[in-house]
Amino acid sequence: MTLFIIIYFKSTIFHPSNVALVNNQLQKIEVNQASTEYQEGQDKLTRSLFDEKNKDHWKMQAQFALQAKITTFLNTNVAKNVILFLGDGMSVATLAATRVYLGRKYGYLGEEVKLSFETFPFTGLAKTYCVDSNVADSACSGTAYLSGVKANSGTVGLSGGVKRGDCEGQRNSSNSVTGLMDWAQRAGKSTGIVTTTRVTHATPAAAYAHSADRKWEADVDMPRHGLRCEDIASQLVRGRVGISIDVIFGGGRKNFYPVTEKDAHGHYGIRNDGRNLIREWLLKKESIGSRPKYIYNKQDLEKLNSKYDSVLGLFSFDHMPYHLEAEDDDPTLSEMTQKAIEILSQNRKGYFLFVEGGRIDTAHHETKARKALDETAELAKTVETALKMVNLEDTLVIVTSDHSHTMTYSGYSKRGADILGLANPKFNASDNLPYSTLSYANGPGFKPHQGFRRHNLILDDMNDLNYTYPSLVPLARETHGGEDVAVFAKGPWSHLFTGNYEQNFIPHAIGYASCIGPGITKCKS
Repeated sequence: MTLFIIIYFKSTIFHPSNVALVNNQLQKIEVNQASTEYQEGQDKLTRSLFDEKNKDHWKMQAQFALQAKITTFLNTNVAKNVILFLGDGMSVATLAATRVYLGRKYGYLGEEVKLSFETFPFTGLAKTYCVDSNVADSACSGTAYLSGVKANSGTVGLSGGVKRGDCEGQRNSSNSVTGLMDWAQRAGKSTGIVTTTRVTHATPAAAYAHSADRKWEADVDMPRHGLRCEDIASQLVRGRVGISIDVIFGGGRKNFYPVTEKDAHGHYGIRNDGRNLIREWLLKKESIGSRPKYIYNKQDLEKLNSKYDSVLGLFSFDHMPYHLEAEDDDPTLSEMTQKAIEILSQNRKGYFLFVEGGRIDTAHHETKARKALDETAELAKTVETALKMVNLEDTLVIVTSDHSHTMTYSGYSKRGADILGLANPKFNASDNLPYSTLSYANGPGFKPHQGFRRHNLILDDMNDLNYTYPSLVPLARETHGGEDVAVFAKGPWSHLFTGNYEQNFIPHAIGYASCIGPGITKCKS
C-alpha cells in the first residue's frame, strides 16, 4: 500500500511503516552491556525518542531539521522538465486539516505528519488578488501563475485591460497573454494538462485559451447578443497553443459534442453549432503529423503505449467524480499523471506538465470538508507518484494553490481527535452547545437557529460523505478566501520560490529555471 504521509526522524525522511531506518540510527549508540541488555536498551530508547513527553524528542527533531536545512544543496541546473501541481482552493488550513485526516487514517495522531510535498526544501507564499478584486477566482489566478500577468476576475488569458464579458476586448489580440504552455512549446518541449475538472474549466483553460468570461466553455454558453467570440472548447482544438498540447486528461465531454450526437455513455452533447470537436481534434492532429488517440475510460488509459504522441482523454461528461465516489472505470489523478509523464518523457528536449486537483475547490464551495480533505490527500499521493518517476537533477516540481477558501480549523480538541468531528466538548460555546473543529465563514452549510438557540450538531450525522459543515452566513455556494497560498518547490532553481511574492512571479521563475519564455533565463542571463 502506498503511503504518502511522512514523518521526520533526525535528518531522515521515512514512511511511517519503515522503522528500520530508526534502528539503523540507533545502532550507532555505544552501549557497554550484554547483547540482551543492549537490545532492551535500544528498544527503550526507540520508544523514548518517539515519546512527545520526552524533551529530547523535540530537541532531536529540531536539531536534525536544522541540519537538513543548513546542508541543503542549491541545484542550479537547467530544468529540462517542469511539473506544476495546483490544488484548486488548497488553503493552508486545508493542508493542516488534511495532515490530521491522513495521519488518523494510518494510525497516527495526525498533526505530526507531513504531506508528500510538505517535505520539499523550499517554500514561499504567493499573493493571490486580481487586478479588480481582492479575492481571486480561478480564472484570474490561473492567468497569473500560468502566464505571468495578473488579470480581472472571471477572465482567462487576457490582460487587466479586459473586463469580464467584454467580447470585443477578447477579440483584440493585443489583450491576449500566453505563458508557460506557449513558452515550452516554442522551445520544442512537449506539454500536457491533467485535471479532475472539465478540461475547459477556468483553471486548465488559462493554460491555452483567451476568454472574456470563464463560463464561455461551449458555444451554448455564449450570450445571445450576436457576439462573435470563440468559446474555450473550440480554442483547445483550433487555437495555436491548444492544438499543440500533447496530452489532455480530464472531464467535460459535453462541451465537445453537438446536441445531435451521443458520447460513448449515451449522453448527448450540448453544442449548438453542430461541431464534433473530438473528431476535429483528431483530424487536426493528423494534419500536423502527430499520432493522436482519443480515449474515454480507465481501460483505454492503461492500454496506451508509445505508439501515440498526442492523447485526448475525456473521462467524464462533466467534472470527474470525487475520489470518494469514483467507480472502477474512473481513472485517479495519480493514474492520469503517471501516464502523462510516460508520454511526455519521450521528448528528449523535455516537457511542461500542469496537473490540477480541481475538486478540492468544488468540495469547499459545497462546504463538504470530508471530500475537500480527501481530494487534497489524492493530490499529495499524485505528487509522490510523480517524484518516483522523475530525476530531480533536471526536473523542477512545484506545488501550489490558486486561492484560499473560508474554511477554518479551530477549537481546542485533544491530539488525535477526529478532525471532521466536534471540538472538545469541554469547550462548548457559551450557549452550551458543541461546535465542529472545521467550519466555514459562509456557504450552504448554514444551520438555521431554532428560536434563539443555535442548531445542535449532535443531531447531525457528520460521518455522511455529503455532510455540509456549518457556516456562519447562508450562501448557495461558499466563497473563496483572500489570504496568501503556499508554494512548495524541489529541483533546479527551487530556491527561487522562497519568500513572499505576487502570484504572477511563479511562471517567470519557472521560465528562468527551464530556459523558456521571453524574460531572463538561466541560459540567457
